Amino acid sequence: MSDQPSILKVAFVGNPNSGKTAMMNKLVSGKAPVGNYPRVTVSTRKESIQIGDKKAVIADLPGIYSLNSLTPEEKVARDFLLNEHSDVIVNVLDAGNLERSLFLSTQLIELGRPLIFVLNMIDEVEGRGIDIDTQSMSQMLGGPVVKAAGRKGTGLEELTEQILKVAKESHTKKRSFINFDMHVENAVQRVQDLVNELHPNDQDSATNRWMAIKLLEGDDEILSQEGEHSHLIEMVRREGVNLASEHGQSCNTLFADARYGFINGLMAESVQRSEAGSRRQSITHTLDEVFLNRFFGLPIFLGLLWLMFQTTFSLGEIPMDWIDGGVGDFGAFVSASLPEGMVHDLIVDGIIAGVGGTIIFLPNIVILFFFMALYSESGYLARAAFLMDRVMHSFGLHGKALIPMVMGFGCNVPAVMAARTIESDRARMITILVNPFMLCAARLPVFILFAGAFFAETAGTVVFAMYMLSIMGAMLGSVILSRFVFPGENEAFVMELPPYRLPTLRSILSHMWDKGMNFLKKIAGIILVGSIVLWFAQEFPQNSVALEKIDQEISQIQTQPEDQARDEELSALQLRRGEEHLSGSYLGQISQFIAPVFAPLDFNWKDTVAILTGLVAKEVVVASYAVIYSQGEDEDAESDSLRSVLAGTMTPLVAIAFMVFALFYAPCLATIATIRSETGSWKWAGFSVVFSTMVAYSLAFSVVSIGGLFM
Repeated sequence: MSDQPSILKVAFVGNPNSGKTAMMNKLVSGKAPVGNYPRVTVSTRKESIQIGDKKAVIADLPGIYSLNSLTPEEKVARDFLLNEHSDVIVNVLDAGNLERSLFLSTQLIELGRPLIFVLNMIDEVEGRGIDIDTQSMSQMLGGPVVKAAGRKGTGLEELTEQILKVAKESHTKKRSFINFDMHVENAVQRVQDLVNELHPNDQDSATNRWMAIKLLEGDDEILSQEGEHSHLIEMVRREGVNLASEHGQSCNTLFADARYGFINGLMAESVQRSEAGSRRQSITHTLDEVFLNRFFGLPIFLGLLWLMFQTTFSLGEIPMDWIDGGVGDFGAFVSASLPEGMVHDLIVDGIIAGVGGTIIFLPNIVILFFFMALYSESGYLARAAFLMDRVMHSFGLHGKALIPMVMGFGCNVPAVMAARTIESDRARMITILVNPFMLCAARLPVFILFAGAFFAETAGTVVFAMYMLSIMGAMLGSVILSRFVFPGENEAFVMELPPYRLPTLRSILSHMWDKGMNFLKKIAGIILVGSIVLWFAQEFPQNSVALEKIDQEISQIQTQPEDQARDEELSALQLRRGEEHLSGSYLGQISQFIAPVFAPLDFNWKDTVAILTGLVAKEVVVASYAVIYSQGEDEDAESDSLRSVLAGTMTPLVAIAFMVFALFYAPCLATIATIRSETGSWKWAGFSVVFSTMVAYSLAFSVVSIGGLFM
């Protein structure tokens, strides 16, 4: 009978930016977000895979630097490691920052659990002329050491073999521990003996040793858990006083010195350095002098953002036209194939118009995420956060907020969740509440539609300007929140700068594919349903007295001889019939009831329809216009694109006001739910809706009022 459990439980743990998520993705063929900046994983993710003849459940824990439970990530990881009792813990080390990574390793060793140490990104280290003796390191760490390059998938076969081997031997292998100074070790042993007495059956001796160390270090959570054992707390206090008296240092310092002493010895025994990597270090230093330059850094950052948005529009225009033409041809084919009637109108004017009007923006979404993946995985995004820290502090934001905010260019939902990485509650709340101001990919089709319709010659620049406005709006919002809602001092900003890396084509394509499929899933789901609901809402009720009267007029004119005047009058009546039908529908009645609220912004009731439906998902704004303006058109009008039809409904000034309003008004339902989850209160979710809508209305009204003085 095998000693191995039927299902292996494996935990992946390591520092932020150690590459453990990328490595786990390779193992499970997953597509969790990865990036060359810290704290991409903000919660525990589990996946099941087959390793040999065993099923394994692998958990990817948040990136942490220690087991001190000072941050949400540390608490999540520590609770998992203590309570889930993994058969194997895989400690992923950044081989290029080994000394820093090993500090966490020493604390994991203190847990006394079966460990495997993975030297990730070993290809980069060996490229710098650094050789690591894994056999020597394995002997000192008390567990196998595996060389790997997670992004390339090398070393994973050996890792899976070691997982099976370590799980099988875990019950028989002698556990290793870090040796402390004799006085410290004796104090640990005395406290551990008492913990053993108090918890004889709850946990093993290794966990009790770890608890003894944490008690002596003054860990607040462990002290709180053991608060009912007053004699234990008194013993810990007395041992701490004695150690401090004997060594002239606090217990925290004594333990840290012991760990770093172990690390220094391990590095001296296992790591050999040469001069071969000096050239790469020089390149990194040179690039940082450019990208982080106090004079050129910010213009370069803005230039790279402009390049991203300009390319997204200009390069995406070509395939967008192809898809637009294909949708039009498909709609014409279906229209000719189906008999006239309600089903015909539902499919052609509802489903094809709504879904087709949104799917044409797929190329723009894919191109945008190509740049997002490029900037994040190359290491530039972390430097942008460092560069923008001073600017953001002046607006009441934390430097670390830049990464969640830039993630907001993709989707506000994961961006709001990424704010967990900010340690300060004040800075985290401000970041969460202003993140919906960032122009997410769901809003991008709206601005591409309006920019193409009203500013075709400078469409790329207009879209870039909207992105810049979204950043400025977030900064303005953070000023208001930091001064009136969350007053206080800004915290210091500390963030590691990862090495520059050349992103792999596979990782970028995977990122683009994942985001593109998410967009298509939305089209197949909420936009399809939304288009159908919109069509029914604007199609019914039918047969009103006004429509019958217009139909009679149309019938009379159709009996007249054909000429230009007759055709013009017939077109005008058909257009009036469409307007009358829409205004009398359920959708028209609701929108006209609310429309006076938006009258000062010069929005008509059809614009109000788009605004209301956008509360569900921002992509539905485009689908709404596509469905609305597919109604009541004559044959010539049907040949026009949505952009050309929309261009005749408002002035460029009102178009700008609408774009500003669409940029800032209430977040979608998914984002609202995420804000509630992350803040733990519907109060803040409601505040986000009210605050963002007030900002949107105020700015749009300013555009119309001030712009009207000059135009």
